[in-house]
Amino acid sequence: QVELVESGGGLVQLGGTHRLSCVASRNVFRVSTMGWYREAAGEQRDLVATITSTNVTRYADSVKGRFTISRDNTDNTAYLQMDSLKPEDTGLYYCKLNTAWGTEYWGRGAQVTVSS
Repeated sequence: QVELVESGGGLVQLGGTHRLSCVASRNVFRVSTMGWYREAAGEQRDLVATITSTNVTRYADSVKGRFTISRDNTDNTAYLQMDSLKPEDTGLYYCKLNTAWGTEYWGRGAQVTVSS
């Protein structure tokens, strides 16, 4: 079992920057793909960004050029740097870990609200 704990959620200003963190409880993190997903109120959970164990990244079109996903294997942490925030970036952000053998783990989510 792997536990994922997100942190950094909160109220942020329109056009501002913010960073989310996700810490994994086990070193399997280092060989796993990490992802961030967003769930707006009443909407489905959508992919925001992923990063493989070899640092290959992928982004949703809506966040390309504004968000950056990264990872630090020394402390089992994934990050989502969010810049130029828009109202539509508001939502519950979930961290996901995909192991090399296909098992998925989810965090409990961190709320980000973009306020004007």
